[in-house]
This record gives sequence, C-alpha cells and structure tokens, in this order.
Amino acid sequence: MATMKEFRNNVKPNWCPGCGDFSIQAAIQRAAANVGLEPENLAVISGIGCSGRISGYINCYGFHGIHGRSLPIAQGVKMANRELTVIAAGGDGDGFAIGMGHTVHAIRRNMNITYIVMDNQIYGLTKGQTSPRSATGFVTKSTPQGSIESSITPVELALSVGATFVAQSFSSDLKGLTELIERGIKHEGFSLINVFSPCVTYNKVNTYDWFKENIVPVETIEGYDPHDRIKAMSTSMKYNGLITGLIYQNTEQKPYEALVKGFKEEGLAKQDIRLSQEDFDKLVAEFA
Repeated sequence: MATMKEFRNNVKPNWCPGCGDFSIQAAIQRAAANVGLEPENLAVISGIGCSGRISGYINCYGFHGIHGRSLPIAQGVKMANRELTVIAAGGDGDGFAIGMGHTVHAIRRNMNITYIVMDNQIYGLTKGQTSPRSATGFVTKSTPQGSIESSITPVELALSVGATFVAQSFSSDLKGLTELIERGIKHEGFSLINVFSPCVTYNKVNTYDWFKENIVPVETIEGYDPHDRIKAMSTSMKYNGLITGLIYQNTEQKPYEALVKGFKEEGLAKQDIRLSQEDFDKLVAEFA
C-alpha cells in the first residue's frame, strides 16, 4: 500500500508562501494513501489559474487542461478507464466563471469523480481581480469602487442542481479536509468539495483570521442531518454559505457510469479494441 510520500514528486510548488493550496495538495496526497490507492490508480486533472498547477505536483497521472475545462477532461478520463480514481481540481474562477456550464452539468450528471475547488474568492494568477465568489463591495483592480455584483454560493448552487455529495472545508483544517476528500473518493457519484483557500497576496479581506471567525462547522449545529437536502440548503442560507463539513450526501442515486447500458467495468486501456476482419469489412461496406 502506497504512503503519502509516494504521491510526492520532485516538482517544487511555486505558490506564494502561505497559500492555502499547499494544504489542499497535502490533503489529496494523504487521502489517496489513506484509501489505499497507488499512484497509478489516481488521475488529477486541473484547469488554469494558481490552482491549475496542482496536477503537476502530485505523483500520479496528471493533465493540465485549459481554463474552465478540467471537468470535461476528467469525465472523459473516467469514461475511458473507470478503474481510475479521478480528481478534478480548479479555482473558483475556473469552476464558477468560464467553467460554470461544465460544473452544473457535471454535478447533475453524477459521474463518479471528485471535484475540489480551491476557493480564494479572487483571481490570483492574473494579479487580483474579482471572481464570481467575491462579495458585493469587494475592491480589486477590476472593481476599484467595489463590486456591484452578488457572489455565488457553491453549496446552494450544487444542491439546486441535484448534487449527491456536497462538502466544504478550510485549508487550515488539514485533518478535516483529508477526511472529506477520502469520503468524496469513496462516494459513488459526483463529489463537490469547495475549500476556502486564502490568497495571501491579493485578498486582504478573506484572510485566515477572517475565516476562523466566520465559518461554522455543521457538526456544531444541533440536529444537523447531512442527508436532509432542505436542511442543507436552509443552513447554508442562514450562515451565508460559510459552513464546513459534510453538508449533504445522497447514497441512493446511482452514478452515471452504472446507468450506461453495455458500459464495461474493464477500462479501455485493458480491452482488446482491435477490429475483427468481419467488423472491418462491414464498416467498409457502408461507405462502398
């Protein structure tokens, strides 16, 4: 069984010192080891942005895609080889701006992959502009007088389109985040894990201290039931989306792959995909 160290490579991350993404990388590596994966069993697919670099920092299969497109690629990887554990990763701009259409449809499709969003509520790689997660009034280079738009709430978005696993964490909570990623990997269906990951360079509002003062773990809420979708939605609305932990899980809905008729358990990588002469002749005859 692989250890966390075996999911490390020799590529040194070039995130800013103090970036929350370091902890998210460590949590993915710990979770992969804890659930018994080997590096060759895992594929990490990322998009563009500071978060997009993560696919090159973990010793496993990796694919650095284009902006907002990590989910289509991740779903393609899973369809081609369902034996792989597939994790898609991206930032809040990647997932909730240019990639929003893919996020919504991946959630409702419910393919068996895990999507980790590194939510710093700002565009970090392009030097500090508002993202869909920036609060109204947020001052940045692109909104010097304060943003006039309202922010997206990932939890409520996911619940509204039928998510079967919704979790939220804080990058400082390495133990809790690792456990949520483990649960997301084990979940049979699409798992959305939104992680508050402070940008120490450009976001001077949503800091580590700010999150520590404002987030509310759902396990501290009396009577909270992560299997109650209505309760999950109302709780998120009550606390302005600043709740952490396993927020909602539906274990009854089957994943997409299980519903595709004739879809083999064995990955394409292990199948004999050569055409027989008979099948080849039939195909040629259609065009003759």
